[in-house]
Amino acid sequence: MAKQQIKKAVIPAGGLGTRFLPATKAMAKEIIPILDKPSIQFIVEEAIESGIEEILIITGRNKRSVEDHFDANFDLEDNLKQKHKDKLLKMVEDTSLLNIQFKRQHYPKGLGDAIFQAKSFVGDEPFLLLLGDDIMVSAPGEKPLSKQMIDCYQEQLDNDVVLVAGATVSAKETSSFGIMTTSGDGEAGIYNIDKFEEKPQNETEEKLAAVGRYILPPEIFDAIEAVPENDFSGEFELTDAINHLAKGNKLKAYDYQGEWYEVGEPLGLLKASIQFALRHEETADGFRDYLKNDIIPTLK
Repeated sequence: MAKQQIKKAVIPAGGLGTRFLPATKAMAKEIIPILDKPSIQFIVEEAIESGIEEILIITGRNKRSVEDHFDANFDLEDNLKQKHKDKLLKMVEDTSLLNIQFKRQHYPKGLGDAIFQAKSFVGDEPFLLLLGDDIMVSAPGEKPLSKQMIDCYQEQLDNDVVLVAGATVSAKETSSFGIMTTSGDGEAGIYNIDKFEEKPQNETEEKLAAVGRYILPPEIFDAIEAVPENDFSGEFELTDAINHLAKGNKLKAYDYQGEWYEVGEPLGLLKASIQFALRHEETADGFRDYLKNDIIPTLK
């Protein structure tokens, strides 16, 4: 069978954002900025930089601001043109020129159900799944994580393989993530997944945690339909569907070595904002001086 190209990406963005209340009462969590850019824009940019040509964002109630962010804003563009603010104009125009579609998940019934909304968009192709709570920053000179995974899939794996990005977490952190027990020699960063469990409670050693990037075959939609609601969460979990679909050497982990920020909770968003502020050309020097002179001395 000829190798299928990965040109479509799905980004679920339908969660309620309860950990950011009251900010998310009337505002999408995905629009909360990391410094000067909404978190979901980082996700979309990673997909585009990885060669993705079509993107579907799964939204929910109170998510209109996500669609508006990627739509044209003619009044703003005209204002920036008149004031000759060309750099800002390009930033605004770039977000509205992307090939992005939207579909609403009417009820928040879990990640598996959100992904199922993409069935007609995906068709019979493998696709890239990017979760909006995970911002990935590769080392300087390295390709984005999604591009690393796509290249790995295209060059080394079969069409029906499920590829899950993972990063090592401590034993005490495992209860917060989908956790993979792996085997193999890790050649090219690839391991076999022997066990994939959602938020296990009794792990005693560090493990690979799923970090929000997946390459999935179209058969995942049949698997989502086949599995019941999870006994623990009461939702349709992607982990359960993956376990139903992929057995043996068809379930692989890709060991990611770059930076990973969980921006789906306040502390993670704050950490990401600090790191990006220290790297941004307009804020790095001033913010570093502020931390050094006004914050660090108070922590002693």
